[in-house]
Amino acid sequence: MTDTKPSVLFVCIHNAGRSQMAAGYLRHLAGDRIEVRSAGSMPADQINPIAVEAMREEGIDITAEQPKVLTPEAVQASDVVITMGCGDACPFYPGKRYEDWKLDDPAGQGIDAVRPIRDDIRARIEGLIASLAS
Repeated sequence: MTDTKPSVLFVCIHNAGRSQMAAGYLRHLAGDRIEVRSAGSMPADQINPIAVEAMREEGIDITAEQPKVLTPEAVQASDVVITMGCGDACPFYPGKRYEDWKLDDPAGQGIDAVRPIRDDIRARIEGLIASLAS
């Protein structure tokens, strides 16, 4: 970790569902204590509307977010890189903490299928915050 606030990058292929929900939770729960980024290797045109709806139920608005392309610079600038179980190839830099969260893809799913994914992400985010605080 650096002496400044830690930074986390969430990566999935389309940067439209899982990574956006994770970033939304981390911003919401950690405030400005952690720098948050998200990106995808093949970003979608827009965020999954069901992911937006699922987060809205939690009082978190991610409608202003846009899928972004994954760059080596984003990885290099992050302390922790978390992939979303989608087999995404990610540039590797020594000294970074890498985690792969095996999560179901919310793409094409209804709200009832997305809620458990969202809740799993929240639990993982709470654990991540605790690990970065120590």
